[in-house]
Amino acid sequence: MSKFDKPILVFQTDFTYLEGAVSSMYGVVKTVDRELEIFDGTHQIPQYDTWSASYRLHQSLQFWPKGTIYVSVVDPGVGTQRRACVAKTVDGYYVVSPDNGSLTHVKKFIGIEEVREIDESVNRLQSTRGTSVFHGRDLFGYTAARLASGIIDFEGVGPAYPVEEIVEHPILEPEVSEGCVKGIFEINDPNFGNLWTNIPLESFEQAGFCYGDIVRVRVTHAGEAVFTGKVRFCPSFGFVEKGEAMIYNNELMHISMAVSQGNFCEKYGLSYGTDWEASFFIDKNV
Repeated sequence: MSKFDKPILVFQTDFTYLEGAVSSMYGVVKTVDRELEIFDGTHQIPQYDTWSASYRLHQSLQFWPKGTIYVSVVDPGVGTQRRACVAKTVDGYYVVSPDNGSLTHVKKFIGIEEVREIDESVNRLQSTRGTSVFHGRDLFGYTAARLASGIIDFEGVGPAYPVEEIVEHPILEPEVSEGCVKGIFEINDPNFGNLWTNIPLESFEQAGFCYGDIVRVRVTHAGEAVFTGKVRFCPSFGFVEKGEAMIYNNELMHISMAVSQGNFCEKYGLSYGTDWEASFFIDKNV
């Protein structure tokens, strides 16, 4: 197998680059097989946030070549009885991850064909057996490298277990009616301060919204109103003045809010989660 036939490895973690964790993961992969290509998804997942790990997997996985092995390590339960696994998607990708909710979005929106628990008696770095706190290096990175290099096949990862047993976060569905859609802000765009809802563009259009509409927006946090206003629904950021709030369709085809050349979260003191609800109404007075 030439280097160009071997799957690409992509890493995402909550490790940052402040110390040597990411470098060690790279080193283990290259020790297994010098030819393997490694790329970074992100190492800035919020600490211990398995929801964000799940969302970011879904955001980027399918834009890589088929067969790519994505290593996702956000692991607050490292060293405990939570399963360490490799999941195979219905369209031919692999995700190496703790089974702790990080597979939620991949399972729901892409589909998981099979999942196998990593057999630590075989697929574990032997030189570090005395520690249980760095499975990103010793278990996930090592197993991913063995799988990508062809040392093991998927069956060689370990025993299969039912896909139905995969740990999942609840995913809330939006409420859609004529002239109104209600949902939540489920994630942010941290670099720009945009907020992404769980409302697909299709649902927004079904309720009667169109680009150019002035939309009445009400945001509540734990039931208390924290933002109200009339906001334009636009195809992109340049359709409103700098500093103006707007509604747009994001890269995953979900309704989102932003401030043009500004930070929506910081300007209005908003965030995301199941208790951050966003309601959109067609303004009949416009």
